[in-house]
Amino acid sequence: MPSEPAANPEALGLNRRDISEFLAQPDARRPSMQGFDADDADIVQYIISCTHKIWEEKAIGLIYTHYAHNAAVHLTDAELYGRDQMVTGTLRTLAAYPDLRLYGDEVIWSGNDVNGFHTSHRVTWSGHNTGHSVYGPPTGARIQRREIAHCIVIKGRIVEEWSVQDETALIRQLGLDEVALAKTLAQAEADSGARPYASGSGEVPRSKGQLHPPISLDGDPTNPAELPGLLYALIWNARMLNFIAEYYAPDAVIWVPGNRRLEGNGDLTAYILHLLAAFSDAAIQLEHVDWIGSEAQGYQIAARWTFQGTHDGPSSYGVPTGKRVRVLGISHFEVQRGKIVREYMVWNEFALLKQLHWPQ
Repeated sequence: MPSEPAANPEALGLNRRDISEFLAQPDARRPSMQGFDADDADIVQYIISCTHKIWEEKAIGLIYTHYAHNAAVHLTDAELYGRDQMVTGTLRTLAAYPDLRLYGDEVIWSGNDVNGFHTSHRVTWSGHNTGHSVYGPPTGARIQRREIAHCIVIKGRIVEEWSVQDETALIRQLGLDEVALAKTLAQAEADSGARPYASGSGEVPRSKGQLHPPISLDGDPTNPAELPGLLYALIWNARMLNFIAEYYAPDAVIWVPGNRRLEGNGDLTAYILHLLAAFSDAAIQLEHVDWIGSEAQGYQIAARWTFQGTHDGPSSYGVPTGKRVRVLGISHFEVQRGKIVREYMVWNEFALLKQLHWPQ
């Protein structure tokens, strides 16, 4: 049996703040909550509370009252529609990890009770694998993994959700070989009639025809609404990695899949180079941005994005396959004095492996 991971929260980059800090918002920031239950004091409490009740108290049936009947949940490797699919998935996950706890690390939000709220909820899963799962029989291993869910909430109901998980971290903690497992599950999904997740076979949307991506963009990097778009366009899409030093503090900490901790600009540069070498036409498309905070106190920014590319170069992912990949990702940034000091970059690397090993 694999050894249990360290229980030290800082070892996983967990936020040391008590959850009460998320619930004790200033009155000026507390939104109207018409259409919500009486005990939903604000949107942060709504998200934290419903997550706790469904997953930790095991009030799974609350999915029927907290989600719209036609709610859509987007994953990298699946599209769920309707509440019954969510109930089934929740039951199966809790059967595999009956003592599961979902610790709320951060909620970044925007909106109101008229037009709807956007919430980006970062949690850390913790539990023991004592039941059967999609990966096989129980191992007894303790697992800790990070997840971020971006929800649209209207009148007390979640109508759409984008969910990303660090599945690679979980699989490694179970003591399993992620490559062998990716091949097995990809074959099983293909045999069931599923199709690869990557979109189309045309050009990755990074540039227009033969024109290169712009290497200078209009925008204000001190504006939290504009920072993620500038960062992805310049560093990732235009390959201007020298801008890392412009946006990140020298001692920034960045958490990436596999519970890996990157420290400083050098580690982040090497990580991005690894991905761009493996997927030479790779591009990140920004989908949505939310933020809270102020210039004086600092900003917390949530950015939802999509990564696309063609596996045509050497990397830790093995011999180039020529496969097109597409993954959904969400990043939470902490910005102080105009620089990113911490980033939680969550995307499903295991879903990427399944795409690379999808049968021809």
